[in-house]
Amino acid sequence: MIRTFDSAQAAWRKSSYSDGGGTNCLEVADGFPGLVPVRDSKNPTGPALVFPDHAWTAFVHNVRGTGR
Repeated sequence: MIRTFDSAQAAWRKSSYSDGGGTNCLEVADGFPGLVPVRDSKNPTGPALVFPDHAWTAFVHNVRGTGR
């Protein structure tokens, strides 16, 4: 299955994993089943990285140190 991401259709929100200080903010876009688009809030017109949802979940668990 090919999944696509159209950044023009994205509604971005600050990730709950951001530090809240305004300098290290990650934004994510919801509404793309199976995908997790992320971008740097300091560069909203810059590129976005798009991950399969299972890969993003594994990444977050490993950063937290909780494993899978």
